[in-house]
Amino acid sequence: MAIVRVTPTQVDVSTGLFDGRPRSIRVAQERVPVIEIANVRDELAAYPVERGPRRIFEVRTPDAKLRLAFEKRRRRWLLEGLEAA
Repeated sequence: MAIVRVTPTQVDVSTGLFDGRPRSIRVAQERVPVIEIANVRDELAAYPVERGPRRIFEVRTPDAKLRLAFEKRRRRWLLEGLEAA
């Protein structure tokens, strides 16, 4: 299956202290650990002006694969896509 795009939703993400990579995600008052980071796409050099720079992570959790985007200008994490396991 492929990751399905969803309406971007702001989520709470705990990151590593030194590398800034996601370690766990809080979804609906439940903390979900990140098992693996499958892909990282860096849009810090070329990006639409209205949105600003961002970095996209495709991560695997125990129950699903998620696409997370970190908007650097607004300092927020968004859930942009998911694939149920």
